[in-house]
Amino acid sequence: MLLKGGTVIDTFPEVVVRRDTDVLIEDGRIAAVGAGLTADAEVIDARERIVLPGFVDTHRHLWQTALRGITLDAGLGVYFERVLSGYGARFRAADVAAGTLAGALECLDAGITTVQDYSHVQRSPDQADAALDALENSGIRAVFGFGPSPLGGAAVDAGEMRRIMARRSERLELAVAAIGPAYAPFETVRADWELADSLGVPVVVHVSSTSQTPDPITRLRDAGLARPTTLYVHGNNLTDSELKVIAETGAAVSVTPTVEARMQMGPQLSGRLREAGIPFSLGIDVVTTAGGDMFRAMHEVLSLGYESFTAAEVLQLATHGGARALGLPDVGSLAVGNKADVILLRTTDINLSGGLHDPIATVVTAAHPGNVDTVLVGGVPAKQDGRLTSPHLPAALTALAESTTYLTT
Repeated sequence: MLLKGGTVIDTFPEVVVRRDTDVLIEDGRIAAVGAGLTADAEVIDARERIVLPGFVDTHRHLWQTALRGITLDAGLGVYFERVLSGYGARFRAADVAAGTLAGALECLDAGITTVQDYSHVQRSPDQADAALDALENSGIRAVFGFGPSPLGGAAVDAGEMRRIMARRSERLELAVAAIGPAYAPFETVRADWELADSLGVPVVVHVSSTSQTPDPITRLRDAGLARPTTLYVHGNNLTDSELKVIAETGAAVSVTPTVEARMQMGPQLSGRLREAGIPFSLGIDVVTTAGGDMFRAMHEVLSLGYESFTAAEVLQLATHGGARALGLPDVGSLAVGNKADVILLRTTDINLSGGLHDPIATVVTAAHPGNVDTVLVGGVPAKQDGRLTSPHLPAALTALAESTTYLTT
């Protein structure tokens, strides 16, 4: 496939704009980027398109898609009670499947080509299989975080985690979705980290400073469990000394600005993370409280104010920064050899018009999912001409509507 004549924005090692540039894709990877490329390939006219790497969402609970907007005006405590304890206890495998598939397709529609799905609803093998089947059927690239509800304080089911390791594929990686040192007994924490070590997979974990555990990162370090392969989520109220430990251990953080603000988790952490030298990235978290696209998350970070972050820095967080946080070395940019996860935005849309003098600023401030014309995951179209290509879309919408009705009535 040859994307011809686009306004190309690449994101690593620096965010750069290359005008009238072609992108050649072979065997699902970026083969060349430059002007005047020729090849025996399907040609896509990108002359009125912005071409950039797909977004990487580093924290999302896809299973909650059927509960969209249900805790918009509720704090974290109500979310735990209403969603995790109330609705979550009712979830069948069919509901996990419906939410995960529809949520993944929503990601693709908005230009998110990679998602870290933190699936903390797992109570049975059929629920795990339902989520994994949905991710595979969607066509998205995913890191599936397998774990229990945090309300029980239990360790990740080691036997079940080992069973689903066979589901790893070119588009699907696994992670231990641990409850973590802020919320679980430390013997549970140790079991989860040792399980991840034994399987060679990362840990994804919510973290904060609590009255019971004011220094969760230090506790991990002192127990010999701090790892560069850990992705911490939120952490808004962590002290500077805790951030220093994260920096020293080489781990990364996922921030979810809208949810953190609405649920009053604390001031946005982005500026402090940059000052501490910690790699960080952006996540959506829950559509029970936030919109499901990366454009909104970029707006939230940019709204910190003048001289806080440039548009280029924010775009890098949403792409290469996410890939780095998830330990995925060959997505998040258009480097030759990378997997061809690429999106095209229509520059002819009215909300993007007048902005090609600075395409980076235009994407970060003005674009929305409706501008996403084409989405490729490993060179395979997931969206073309502004429409999702998935044959599963009609059934996914029907299943999600049925799930919402069952769960909320």
